[in-house]
Amino acid sequence: MRAPFTLPSSRLLVFRAENGDGVRVHTAEYEKQLDECRVLDALVIRDAAGTALPITRVLPHEVEFGGGAATLVFDGIGALSLGAPEPGWSAEWTTPDGRAHLRALDPALRFAVSADRAVTVAASDAHADAAARSARIWQDWFAKCPLVREDLQAMTAFCWWVLGANIVSLPALQGARPVVPSKIGYVGLWQWDAYFIAIGLSHGDPELAREQLDLAFRFPTPAGQLPDVVHEEGVLASSDDLPAADRDRLRRAGSAIADPNAPVPLTKPPLSAWALRRVLEAAPATAEIRDWARRQLATIRRSQDWWFACSDLDGDGMPEYAHPYSSGLDDSPIFDGPLPTTAPDLGAYLVLQDLELARFADEDEDLDAGIHRDRAARTLGKLLDLWDADRGVFLARAAGEPVASDAITGLMPLLTGALPEPVVDALVAAMDDPQRYGTPWGLPTVAASDPDFSATRMWRGPVWINTNTLVAEGLENSGHPDRARELRERTVALVIHGGGPHEYFNPLTGQKAPTATTAFGWSAALFVDLAVRLSR
Repeated sequence: MRAPFTLPSSRLLVFRAENGDGVRVHTAEYEKQLDECRVLDALVIRDAAGTALPITRVLPHEVEFGGGAATLVFDGIGALSLGAPEPGWSAEWTTPDGRAHLRALDPALRFAVSADRAVTVAASDAHADAAARSARIWQDWFAKCPLVREDLQAMTAFCWWVLGANIVSLPALQGARPVVPSKIGYVGLWQWDAYFIAIGLSHGDPELAREQLDLAFRFPTPAGQLPDVVHEEGVLASSDDLPAADRDRLRRAGSAIADPNAPVPLTKPPLSAWALRRVLEAAPATAEIRDWARRQLATIRRSQDWWFACSDLDGDGMPEYAHPYSSGLDDSPIFDGPLPTTAPDLGAYLVLQDLELARFADEDEDLDAGIHRDRAARTLGKLLDLWDADRGVFLARAAGEPVASDAITGLMPLLTGALPEPVVDALVAAMDDPQRYGTPWGLPTVAASDPDFSATRMWRGPVWINTNTLVAEGLENSGHPDRARELRERTVALVIHGGGPHEYFNPLTGQKAPTATTAFGWSAALFVDLAVRLSR
């Protein structure tokens, strides 16, 4: 009910039916919700007397009915097998067109689903073999799950399952294994998500982790910009790739600084060098891996240069977000005003990225670290211009005008590790203040007393695992390792309390927000990462 029954690389999702009897089947598709991707509205097993068998157990490789009297398993990535050894039992199902179907189970039925969601049903005597193959796939995957502290192991295993379950195949990435944020709507490789997911994967499958970064870096524009998403039909890298309604909204958000009729690049925050560093730390640095990293660094450097060359729309030396999508925090109130938005989190990420690139350059005599350190220092100066000492907050600017919203973007400058001590002290105090970020279940994405705060609305108050993780790293970089560990402990406790790695959580109750996606990729990956770090 909180996560689909699925298989790595499969596009089929199985959920418990709303009435509790049987299951419903959907496909996983880019930017489509479950109701748009219906395959079977109800699939029920009935015994010889016509009684529906209840679901009694769900394992990664099979759904059991009637205490194991019948099972549902995957038969390859595009088919399901339903088997029951008892004579006289049957399967009943309803298709989205409202038609009801009834077939005998003797001993099994195979439901093959095509790309257009059409279903072909045939008798099968290979149910046991299909179940064994599916079980082996999951056994091999769980064998890679990192071992962590005992109180964190069960949730780590579930989060590791989420990462395996979210592996898909994409036509634009033939032969690749992207791990998507969720098979419910988020079927694509979002750049930012790929970074966080790679960090979690690195603790058990470093090769698959590197593959996520390789895919995220594979499609830069000629100018060096990395795309927002790699999806079914290519990439999303410009507002020209958006639906007409989205382009119209963007034009209405234009300003004297941003040409409302010009295409707007769509990307994600520059955390690629940080993600690369974290992934490399998880595996021995062989010559092959070092060569791979060197190739990725060339792409990352060009991407970093792109921000300063092409996304500094007012020419003041501080790049801006030209579109909310490029921030990863699409619905944050800092984007309620005209575009572009000068944001403290972007400034912090750019400083961190240049400092990481300088560290990589120090390890390679052919590269110049000074270029990156000098630019980081200049960007830090621009970032400090956003500090409002009277309010104790870093404020964003909308087309040059201050934005009053007290959002979590204002805590990200801690990542630089270079803020003046009074600024660090003020930000740490804000995390303890129940009127701001000291809510019962972690750091809300908008301060609790801010007029824009909502405990349940995306990016306007709920707690996200990635923002908690980044702030914890910022605390460590800024000389507060004990506070960093405390925030990490609170974050893993939140996921356990909330029942799984949801997309975002209510900061007042610690439960899943109503509109949040379940079994969410970066929440799962970062829980794994936090669990490993807390277990050392």
